[in-house]
Amino acid sequence: MKEFFRRDNFWLGMGIAIILPVLTWLLIKGLTEIFAGSNGNMFQQSTEQLLAICSNLIPFRYYLVKLKADKTGKGIMLVTFLFAMLYFYFNWAA
Repeated sequence: MKEFFRRDNFWLGMGIAIILPVLTWLLIKGLTEIFAGSNGNMFQQSTEQLLAICSNLIPFRYYLVKLKADKTGKGIMLVTFLFAMLYFYFNWAA
């Protein structure tokens, strides 16, 4: 399994970049439910989304700097860019 994540593959990067923000968002939502309780939200919804998108920076740097896996890094960058564009589209105050 360890070798699977060390591959330099564009599709692997896209998969990581899609799954990691979803897991991060679920973790933030779960922690908010535990600690905020019935008092309300700890974060605004847009802040939760932005934190989830920013979680892609960690594997992005790991694959580009440590593993020198350019194709995987490009896959992560593409999906992160698309998520950021969607974030601004849905959260832009008119």
